[in-house]
Amino acid sequence: MNSHAFSDEALQDAGLRTLAPRPKTVEETGLTLHFLSELFVKHINDAGLLTLKQLMQRVALSGPVIETVISFLRKEVLIEVHSRGFEHRELFYGLTQRGRDYALEAFAKSGYVGAAPVPIDHYREVVEAQSVHRYTVTRDQFYRVFSKVSLKNEIKDQLGPALNSGRAIFIYGPAGTGKTYITQKMLNVFEDSCLVPYSLEIDGVVVSLFDPLIHHPVEELKSSPNLHLDEDYDARFVRCERPVVITGGELGMDMLEVNYNPVLKEYQAPLQLKANNGIFIIDDMGRQRATPMEIFNRWIVPLEEHKDYLTLGAGKHVQTPFDQIVVFSSNINPVDLADEAFLRRIGYKVYFGYLDARQYEHIWRQVCQERQIPFDPELLHYAIYQLHGTKGVALRPCHPRDLLSMAWDCFQYQGGEGEMTTDHMDWAWESYFVSLDDQQQMSER
Repeated sequence: MNSHAFSDEALQDAGLRTLAPRPKTVEETGLTLHFLSELFVKHINDAGLLTLKQLMQRVALSGPVIETVISFLRKEVLIEVHSRGFEHRELFYGLTQRGRDYALEAFAKSGYVGAAPVPIDHYREVVEAQSVHRYTVTRDQFYRVFSKVSLKNEIKDQLGPALNSGRAIFIYGPAGTGKTYITQKMLNVFEDSCLVPYSLEIDGVVVSLFDPLIHHPVEELKSSPNLHLDEDYDARFVRCERPVVITGGELGMDMLEVNYNPVLKEYQAPLQLKANNGIFIIDDMGRQRATPMEIFNRWIVPLEEHKDYLTLGAGKHVQTPFDQIVVFSSNINPVDLADEAFLRRIGYKVYFGYLDARQYEHIWRQVCQERQIPFDPELLHYAIYQLHGTKGVALRPCHPRDLLSMAWDCFQYQGGEGEMTTDHMDWAWESYFVSLDDQQQMSER
């Protein structure tokens, strides 16, 4: 298996055009002339008047396809040419009365007005070709990405192979041990990119997929591509960093299904469809709106078959690709969340525990450097052995950042003169942790 199938270099050259070639005819779009006609009149209705160039930018199709559809619309007397004087050399197209009626009928079926969608069959092929499971993570890569992170080598050597396995990963351990931070940073191991369509066409239904909060275009495609270059790749796709979807306690079962807005008459893809070719992180497992077993049962088939089954309007069922690394993260022991059969399907369970003094110091020094706080070894020793040691509080990755930041806030508030002292650390400690005495007093009220 190629460790860098469709790497950045290939995607920039022939690989991209082979993966998603620019359609030069209506037939090559995978869409019908009738479907494109409805999309075009909705765009013209939305804008009032449009030139060929403006239509190309809106629907992300090449000149020959645009001209074919425009010719059909003119023949059917749905659009007409408008003149804007001699200073405008381009022709403008507007709707006739018949065209406006046609647009109203089109809007009654679907409110989608955007780039032409990609047929679901073609999308499956693209997802498979750029599968996240085709990318082989090496030990050198993983260690390089986490070189500045205080993470035990044995944990690195568990997570690295897990990314290559194609199986889900369950990360668990006490709160504040860095689970969320590490899982989000794992995406940096993947050094390539992927193509994400603006939307999908499924049996005549358009499902919006591209989400700017999740899909981040690479630098080269942040500006509009040159739609005149027929040798370029299909502009219905956006070349993006591999996506990472993160959801926590807000996750409900409805977020894993196609969402329909009856007012806008638009369909929105579920989270797992948006996560294709990337990572899907379910954080704080056990605290979602849906129960753990509801979520686990929903994932059994997709995790095993790498395909999902979604329901559209009127009871339509469609098979969609499920190509992502699923990461469950929880403060709760996995055996308290799922049965043995499901845990066996996950495969990798990685425990995140507490730090030792050396790891704590490593993070402490990093925070000092980032916040430009002078490093004082005596304060570090005081925090580890006097505060944590005598009070019996385990060392967690979150503590150096939180305690140092709060002590620095107090120091600055008091004028910022001289140096931070143990008094500032004591103040930070008392402000950060809930006092057992306070808990007792509150319970007695």
